[in-house]
Amino acid sequence: MLKKLNTALLGLALAVSAAHSQGAETKKVDVLLVGGGIMSATLGIWLQELEPNWSMQMVERLDGVAEESSNGWNNAGTGHSALAELNYTPQDKDGKVQIAKAIEINEAFQISRQFWSWQVRNDVLKNPHSFINSTPHMSFLWGDDNIKYLKKRYEALQASPLFRPMQYSEDPAQIKKWVPIMMEGRDPNQKVAATWTPIGTDVNFGEITRQFVAHLQAQSNFALNLSSEVEEITRNEDGSWHVTYKNLKDGSETATDAKFVFIGAGGGALRLLQKSGIPEAKEYAGFPVGGSFLVTDNPAITEQHLAKAYGIASVGAPPMSVPHLDTRVLDGKRVILFGPFATFSTKFLKQGSYLDLLKTTTPHNVWPMTKVGIEQYPLVEYLAGQLMLSDDDRFNALKEYFPHAKKEDWRLWQAGQRVQIIKRDADKGGVLKLGTEIVASQDGSIAGLLGASPGASTAAPIMLNVLEKVFKDKVATAAWQEKLHQIVPSYGTQLNGSPERVMQEWTYTSQVLQLDPPPAIDMTPGAPPKPPVTADSAPARDMAL
Repeated sequence: MLKKLNTALLGLALAVSAAHSQGAETKKVDVLLVGGGIMSATLGIWLQELEPNWSMQMVERLDGVAEESSNGWNNAGTGHSALAELNYTPQDKDGKVQIAKAIEINEAFQISRQFWSWQVRNDVLKNPHSFINSTPHMSFLWGDDNIKYLKKRYEALQASPLFRPMQYSEDPAQIKKWVPIMMEGRDPNQKVAATWTPIGTDVNFGEITRQFVAHLQAQSNFALNLSSEVEEITRNEDGSWHVTYKNLKDGSETATDAKFVFIGAGGGALRLLQKSGIPEAKEYAGFPVGGSFLVTDNPAITEQHLAKAYGIASVGAPPMSVPHLDTRVLDGKRVILFGPFATFSTKFLKQGSYLDLLKTTTPHNVWPMTKVGIEQYPLVEYLAGQLMLSDDDRFNALKEYFPHAKKEDWRLWQAGQRVQIIKRDADKGGVLKLGTEIVASQDGSIAGLLGASPGASTAAPIMLNVLEKVFKDKVATAAWQEKLHQIVPSYGTQLNGSPERVMQEWTYTSQVLQLDPPPAIDMTPGAPPKPPVTADSAPARDMAL
């Protein structure tokens, strides 16, 4: 009797074990997206458009999507199109302002506008005011050399139809009409200059991400795993990838086999690319830089300032550290951010580990990191100075842009982490790279994105570049080409060469995204600019959600 009972219990145990094993069977998908931010979400939407029958899965370590770098409070929300960011228009050794990079960034943002417009038209994105709003972009400088540079920059950019709406002024009265709080209380003897571009935008990339993922979740062939951290990425014999991830709530482990893996995990991407073992990942290291902002939501202030007013970076400062007095729409209301003030942590993610920097240091990248550390000593000095700032120091920096600022109206907010790329270089040992970079295996079965600014603003064209890199044969097909041109009418062309097409694109996307219409100006390069639009004659801007 006891023997029969033991046999029955053994059989039951084996059955339970078999059932558990069957339940934990490795899932198989066409595409696995690691990270629940703007990059993975954008790529997911691209692929859902192009290959609606492909199965997809997204794995995110936090309890929700868009909680790290894509979160509205963790980034500055500028629709980066080089209208105000001076680092995209450097001067060469002869003092000539170079505009090629500015044109490249602006072209990329036009692709983003077209991509989002298509999603609005197809009800993927809803209520444009929830994620994008017209907000003029400004460059605001003082000092003779800076003013001289800004004027040369303005004149150089006027050669491109993409920058024709930009206006320039050294007249304090005119600048006060654009940004009253920045001029009130300022020393009347201080010389200032500004450019003002009415077609700029404020963008909530977290909201775009949430709406994209919600649409993907409505598809039967998409799965979202939250609170799940990827632990291992290994190659299967058939060339696919075996990705193991742990549920951080209950500790259970699950695995997925994917034909293609995209790692859009922000600061966590480098470590995961290294785990995959692809040789391309050995070329890189990362250097983390954080940022904090002073924030106010006092309506008496926020209603008087409608602009993203950028200054000039300090010597040695990374591009993302350019000071700006920044209008944002977050949590349903207007706020103003000022900063950023650089912070330092060895974390690669705001909700990461202090061991992140150490874990990504390998025998392959330690020398490039050392060389960059030596050559970029001004950056080290800049960070050290930023870390020593007191509350008074930060407030005094704010007063340079907002002379009548009061301490009680502002609070300090810690934004997200950014990881600058360090890449091995045959001649220099290592170089600190700006922008973003796609890292893909030779066979195109796995890819990741490293880097920072302009980042989210150009997610649509960056993910388009991913498609062109890893699905080259698909991109060449008539079916994909037709769809790509349908979504992005300017795909494969340069708008910069055609003033008529630039105006057509602005008009189309402004209508769909419910932005202010582009100004009626002569778009012909070399034509005299239209007289400045003053506060009295400017159209009302609806920032309501």
